[in-house]
Amino acid sequence: MASKTFVPAFKAQVGNWTYYSCLMSYAQVAREVNFAHELGGNQDLGTMIQRGVGTRTSQITEYLLTNENRFLGAIIIAVWGGDPNYLELTMDADAENQAVLAGLDRNFGVLTFDGTQQFFALDGQHRLKAIKDAIKRDPDLGGEDINVIVVPHFDTPDGRRRTRRLFTNINRNAKSTNAQENIALDEDDSFAILTRQLLDEHPFLSRDKVVSVFSKVGQDGELVLASRSIGTRSPAWSAISVLYDIVKEIGFDLPCTLNESKQRATDELLDQSYDLLAARIQDLLDSCGNLRQRYLAAQTPGDVRAPKGRDGAGHPFMRPAVQVQVAKAVRHVLEQETLTWDELMKRLSTLSWKMSAAPFSSMWIETPEGRQQGKMASGKDHTQLLYDLLLIHLAPRSKAQISRALRSYSDLMKSKYPIAVEEFNSLLPADTDSVPN
Repeated sequence: MASKTFVPAFKAQVGNWTYYSCLMSYAQVAREVNFAHELGGNQDLGTMIQRGVGTRTSQITEYLLTNENRFLGAIIIAVWGGDPNYLELTMDADAENQAVLAGLDRNFGVLTFDGTQQFFALDGQHRLKAIKDAIKRDPDLGGEDINVIVVPHFDTPDGRRRTRRLFTNINRNAKSTNAQENIALDEDDSFAILTRQLLDEHPFLSRDKVVSVFSKVGQDGELVLASRSIGTRSPAWSAISVLYDIVKEIGFDLPCTLNESKQRATDELLDQSYDLLAARIQDLLDSCGNLRQRYLAAQTPGDVRAPKGRDGAGHPFMRPAVQVQVAKAVRHVLEQETLTWDELMKRLSTLSWKMSAAPFSSMWIETPEGRQQGKMASGKDHTQLLYDLLLIHLAPRSKAQISRALRSYSDLMKSKYPIAVEEFNSLLPADTDSVPN
């Protein structure tokens, strides 16, 4: 005879659904709850109700095994065959505790798992798979708890239709956090933590409106995090998600990146990383056309980005698309160990920091009025071209690399690059073969 498992539960009602909220251990969940496709006799249910369990469950499994701050949201499970085995209970209290417990036993009872019914995950199948895999590797995790919501499922045409509707309603109305929200909230991603610290503590980035964080702050408390784009007249230097990308690129070798675990880096490593990162950000802002000083001195920061009537004279490093490509190029040169950080900053400072000047002209489409009038071209071809040109301006590795970049400019922009090839050849390493390869 199958052994019985008793789980305390609250019976609840919403719309035309009766459901039960209960607390189960990971071991109980792993033992009692199945995937729809494992419950034979209804392939339609496995196909139409439950999404496939993808490979991303391995990430959740590692999270459970390695992160001491692990937490999983509730799993919704359905009872195959109808209502679960539920027994309502009342609490018996003495006179002293009667007032305290009054009403607490409303709809309180016990669910019985005795092997006569089957349960399948209606929502949370990836979490279920991760739990099953994790406790196989670490049985001690079986004692940890998760909230489980139980709903009835009837194996009839109407029952399947009703359960499918619940599944689609749950997933249609559920909203995953977006990239900006992850940056604002994640406590395990070192780069997200450092980005927020820069916004709180950096002498320039912490200034009001320098980095766009919210695009909407409503009177009723609603918040909308800023997108990656920055309006021409906006006072912002950049946006939070772009700053995060810059941090990831120029901070690729920070102390907090040495730990391959998914778990949060130690405060000591984060502090060391922040000090290095803050100094690099400061160097970058100053080496890229003296951006910080120009921003602070401007009467209207938008004029630094696009002076009225002379947009082409605007500062490229006020453009998020340019900021990301500069950061990527900086990382590439450092990883190649072609230049030191100081040498690289010096090379950056020699560029002509105007939007209509090379190499930034690769992302600038001039209008018939002339080079000082135009618009940004931020398509993939243009951003890749700027990246390739930045590399040959900063630290070319071969004549072939130089030739490819200049040819790409001519093909895309339909004009000759304004800087002679000899100037780039002079930047090549001394041991470079004189014959293009």
